[in-house]
Amino acid sequence: MIDDSVEFAAALFGAWHAGKSVWLPADALPETLSRLQQHVDGFVGRMPGAIASPDPCEPLRHTALVPLDPDTTTLRVFTSGSSGEPVALGKSLRQLENEIRALEQCFGAALADAAVYATVSHQHLYGLLFRLLWPLAAGRPITPERLAYPDQILAAMGAHPSVIVSSPAQLARLPDTLDWTQVSAGLKAVFSSGGPLPGTASDAVSRFWQQTPIEVFGSTETGGIAYRRGVRDPWHPLPGVEWRLDGERLAVRSPFLADADWYLTQDRAVAGTQGFDLLGRVDQIVKLEERRVSLTAIERRLRQLPELHDVRVVLLPGQRSRLAAVATLSADGKAQLAAQGKRALVDRLRVTLAASIELPAIPRRWRFVEALPANEQGKTTERALAGLFAPTQPIPQWLERDATLVLIRLDITPDLRVFDGHFPDLPVLPGVALLDWAIGFGREAFASVGAFARMDNLKFQSIVRPGTVLELQIAWDQAKGFMGFRYSSASAMHASGRVIFACEREPQ
Repeated sequence: MIDDSVEFAAALFGAWHAGKSVWLPADALPETLSRLQQHVDGFVGRMPGAIASPDPCEPLRHTALVPLDPDTTTLRVFTSGSSGEPVALGKSLRQLENEIRALEQCFGAALADAAVYATVSHQHLYGLLFRLLWPLAAGRPITPERLAYPDQILAAMGAHPSVIVSSPAQLARLPDTLDWTQVSAGLKAVFSSGGPLPGTASDAVSRFWQQTPIEVFGSTETGGIAYRRGVRDPWHPLPGVEWRLDGERLAVRSPFLADADWYLTQDRAVAGTQGFDLLGRVDQIVKLEERRVSLTAIERRLRQLPELHDVRVVLLPGQRSRLAAVATLSADGKAQLAAQGKRALVDRLRVTLAASIELPAIPRRWRFVEALPANEQGKTTERALAGLFAPTQPIPQWLERDATLVLIRLDITPDLRVFDGHFPDLPVLPGVALLDWAIGFGREAFASVGAFARMDNLKFQSIVRPGTVLELQIAWDQAKGFMGFRYSSASAMHASGRVIFACEREPQ
């Protein structure tokens, strides 16, 4: 793993000229390196046991270089693959050159001699091509460092001609508090790949940088397939790429593939008059922070843990998509849960997974159940799994309950749906939720409650944050038709009020 693009390019071409086949892992996790050891002679970069770089003060021996053979010069890039297991996919220099020529034919005239900046890593095929190999082949300046944050982009990019190679996750987080005038002055193009770019993010980039992002669609297996300018346009094939539909699945043939056969992708598509539109994936590979993540592979790894019996992983949508796991526990797992609690068990599972799974792919949310949810056909659906993570109200613990008074304990957990958007940086429980819960639990406790009429003396004294334990007291006066409530915690009084209900009159 070499972060500096110039240093990485020197190592890559040096290895190629030395007759080596280069393997390019996506990470340096212990399990990844362990799998690689049986295939490679050594490691280069910031990894345990890596070959040390030569002393820069030592004179270099100049050796006459001969052109690289485009068919025998190879690179192996890891991808998750449709099977769910990491797959080392071979790419010849000829395949890479063919794609570079297509990119230059399609976009080169607009870029001219612009310098190339990037927010993505060159350890993946998209970054390797767009950030490194294509600029080098076209004679464009490259920058050694990756711009990971918006303020770095602003500081690095001036008014000179420039290109930025980025991703949806990074483009979607551009703040409107920065003055982007300097960046937009010389910007020739913005490229995005790795997942669908939200329309709001595309519009923001156009407004900030005066450039409509160019999205590039493809995969490690196929290379680039198509592009579009703006999320409302259809996908247009890159030069040399042929496409057709096999049912709903997209098939492609191009000089970026290892042979001339048609390649059937895992993407669903529909034909249009000027290209095609994508309808989503057909396999268990999802895009998470521009990484292809195999749910099948994660589930397989989780089932190997002694604490778990069976498990399903689901992608939860939102402002930031997150993975969640629903699991049944083994006898050992149940014992740990009873003795140490859920948090300790989850922390232990996450630590174990960190040796073999990248951090974004480790499930962030967990549910331990007696049995996985199943429909009438006995199938566990994504909808049923996702439903376990979106409660609209806390589970009540009834501490006292009689005909006129109830006392309920409510654990305000951060996964309650009512926190969504209220507020992103400082979640606060909405007051309307407290009112709705009081009425709902009151109707559950007192069967004689009539139709809602009005509210009196409604007060919100202190905000409620995730993690608060509330006590809700509800008093019911059937003769007067009103219900008084108050929410309190160990540290504060949070809300109180009185709800008046219409009296039920006997028919005359």
